[in-house]
Amino acid sequence: MKKNKIFTWCLCGLLLCLSACTTTKIVHTNIGYGWNNNSVNTVKFRKNALTTYGHYQFTAYYDENSCLILGKRKINSSNWEKVKTPYKGNTKDAHNDISIAVDGDGFLHVSWDHHNTTLRYVKSKAPLSLELGAEQPMTGIEERTVSYPEFYNLPNGGLLFFYRSGASGKGNMVINSYDLKNKNWTQLHNNLIDGEENRSAYWQASIDKQGVIHLSWVWRESWDVSTNHDLCYARSKDGGITWEKSTGEKYKLPITAATAEYAWKIPQKSSLINQTAMAVDKNGNPYIVTYWSENEIPQYQIVYLDKGHWKKINTGFRKTPFYLGGGGTKLIPISRPDILINDKGSEPLLYILFRDEERGNKISLAYSKLTEKINWKIVDLTDTSIGQWEPNYDISLWEKKNKLHIFSQNVNQIDGEGLAKTPPSMISVLELNNLPK
Repeated sequence: MKKNKIFTWCLCGLLLCLSACTTTKIVHTNIGYGWNNNSVNTVKFRKNALTTYGHYQFTAYYDENSCLILGKRKINSSNWEKVKTPYKGNTKDAHNDISIAVDGDGFLHVSWDHHNTTLRYVKSKAPLSLELGAEQPMTGIEERTVSYPEFYNLPNGGLLFFYRSGASGKGNMVINSYDLKNKNWTQLHNNLIDGEENRSAYWQASIDKQGVIHLSWVWRESWDVSTNHDLCYARSKDGGITWEKSTGEKYKLPITAATAEYAWKIPQKSSLINQTAMAVDKNGNPYIVTYWSENEIPQYQIVYLDKGHWKKINTGFRKTPFYLGGGGTKLIPISRPDILINDKGSEPLLYILFRDEERGNKISLAYSKLTEKINWKIVDLTDTSIGQWEPNYDISLWEKKNKLHIFSQNVNQIDGEGLAKTPPSMISVLELNNLPK
């Protein structure tokens, strides 16, 4: 009898172990070697580093010679088709990332190499092709001082293209829209968020299943990151033409510091990072994640809308203080985060994807149920350091299949746009088909 009990306990323990291992099973799929003298391939504001259309997944990166490389594979395949394009970028500036998207007809759109520079944009010659056409303008309007280009997919197969026109602390937000039927770009706004020559907005967006565009941003008063402040919000229900607050009140455009809806007030010198990250639940409620300090220790903070009221969750699991200030691409002990929501069950699960020096600079995933007593658990997705990596995942695949594919590269970043002298490092995709619960 005693032996049977021992056998039963061992069997139960083995099953629990197998269950946990299955839940967090990770597959690494290598793509190729990429530029590693700074973090340009892994900066947070790429939209997108990975994207899926139908049965195919696409990616883009710079190689060790600053050449723009495109890749494509069938989902679940480890074989990547790669093409070295005729285009290069100024990889010495880590702002000059590559953003890609695939429209509803299967054409690949690529924009790259921007930091207050002329727009660079190309489109594939055929659906699902990696062969690119010639560089071309989108609209020819406000395309001389472009930064932070980002593509967003609309449910109707069209695209949105967001970017900043102007310099840090004096920039405006531009939105272009791609019409799938006419296959052309039009400019919806040349100044949606107006810095009034005194500040600029650092934004991110998320588009829900109903096609509502949710936009959040922080204000920055100058080149100095310590002047970041406040978290603001707007949404559009008509493809980006008109905008409103969470209350339904219509914005008079452009949005300014005086007219913006403040989801959360955050003073300057709070180590508030540029950009935000967003996700939207099945009820259309936005969740915004970023980090700032309330007591000298910057923490990942989630600001979300619940029954018409803005609430905040301080994750509180970090222990190490640091202060954010100065200009250029910073050497920071933590990455900007990404956020995902799994609300298929009765209680939403929140996931934060990040990197932290406290955890050995590994790719980490924090997760918790959305309750009053938040209890964060953390699992490391890599065994070793990933350097100055920041998260970028396949948004389209997550939204359609609830599969998390993460763009991964071990990268360096010297503070203030410095360059390391390091050999190229392997770029890969981390695949989590079942997230921990």
